[in-house]
Amino acid sequence: MPEPIPPADLIVSPITWSQETLPPANASTNAPPGCPPGSQYITRARRTSLIHTTHTSLGTGHPGINETLSLLRDRFWWPSMAADVRRYVQGCEECAMAKTPCQLPSGKLLPLPVPNCPWSHLGVDFITDLPNSHTHTCIFVIVDRFSKACRLLPLKGPPTAMEAAELLFNQVFRYFGILEDIVSDRGPQFVSRVWRAFFTRLGVAVNLSSGYHPQTNGQTERKIQEISRYLRTFCHGHQDSWSQYLGWAEYTQNSLREPSDVLAVDHWFRESERVWGSAHHQLQRALRRRRLTADRRRSDAPAYQTGQKVWLSTKNIRLRLPSRKLSPRFIGPFTILKQVNPVTYKLLLPRGYRIHPTFHVSLLKPHHPSVLPSTEPGEDTAEPPLPLLLDDGTAYGVKEILDSRRRGGRLEYLVDWEGYGPEERSWVLRDDVLDPDLLTTFHATHPHRPAPHGRGRPP
Repeated sequence: MPEPIPPADLIVSPITWSQETLPPANASTNAPPGCPPGSQYITRARRTSLIHTTHTSLGTGHPGINETLSLLRDRFWWPSMAADVRRYVQGCEECAMAKTPCQLPSGKLLPLPVPNCPWSHLGVDFITDLPNSHTHTCIFVIVDRFSKACRLLPLKGPPTAMEAAELLFNQVFRYFGILEDIVSDRGPQFVSRVWRAFFTRLGVAVNLSSGYHPQTNGQTERKIQEISRYLRTFCHGHQDSWSQYLGWAEYTQNSLREPSDVLAVDHWFRESERVWGSAHHQLQRALRRRRLTADRRRSDAPAYQTGQKVWLSTKNIRLRLPSRKLSPRFIGPFTILKQVNPVTYKLLLPRGYRIHPTFHVSLLKPHHPSVLPSTEPGEDTAEPPLPLLLDDGTAYGVKEILDSRRRGGRLEYLVDWEGYGPEERSWVLRDDVLDPDLLTTFHATHPHRPAPHGRGRPP
């Protein structure tokens, strides 16, 4: 005999349909033509709340558009169901922050122009946090974007903007002349007014890479990888001797070019022009091949407009949260201030964010207006709270202190943050609560909860 089917009261459904959400039982009697047999017609006033219940239920867990639509079609129907579900899911704030897009990274490769002669266009960067080697802990990497030749300068530590500019003058300009263009990341030396003013007086164009997109200065990044590999090969057993091998590393990188034995000056210049022209042509061919290869793994960049809101990836941003795996994948939305170039945008970030506001398009995704259960198209929706805390010492408003405890001999407080829901409450150390009045008020109303030790009292 087959096992009996369990009674209905023992079956747990993934979705609990509340009486407020379910339409009246006789609603299907007024269904328009086209309603499938066995499906219940939903009037316009109840559609958004029904989609909200289906999509946000603990038993469904914010599924995608097709999954949400499938769950609704099992029991209900209305003519614009597919469009309404798509609009709601696209505007779901929780999905936008927690889900990572499955499509290819956006933004086709936009390579830098190919120089026409050696040492006219440079890329610069630093290799930092190296073991102390004869008082040196840093390498200033200078790369010629035409010949791929490099200068490797050992330093005691990251230099100031003025020190870096003087190093370039003494080690490059005095030998090869004033350059035309210099590319760097957004390190503190390269974004300072001293750095920009120095090169502006020399007539040198200063270009900075977009935030968290090192591919902009790809040749320098690649050179750093090769130098690091060389030093690892010879210094992994005695890492404090890397500075002794740095000259050999520079010689190795610069000797990987075809030598010339031309003696006559006129012939040398003619041959140099021919070689430079040939090298320029070959570099352009290599750049085209690299661009075609890279674009196969990229999609076209969305056409964002100034004033449009977008989500920002947290891939390279540290959040003040215990686990990165459970942290949101995107924060925002933020407003686009301007388009810097075809694949880079500048965002309007909160004042407390100590990161540069220019980002590559691959770190952005479109923001869609959210549809709340109490709203319909055309109505205003409430703005979401500010993004989660950045780990940069930013202060955030405390709505209320709810509890206190001791962990490892340290006093902690359960904080309800201003502008965030109950799910964002967190335990913070006593020193992180900057307003002493909050602590005084809490302990006055909760005298039996753990409190700071008074003077003269033993711990």
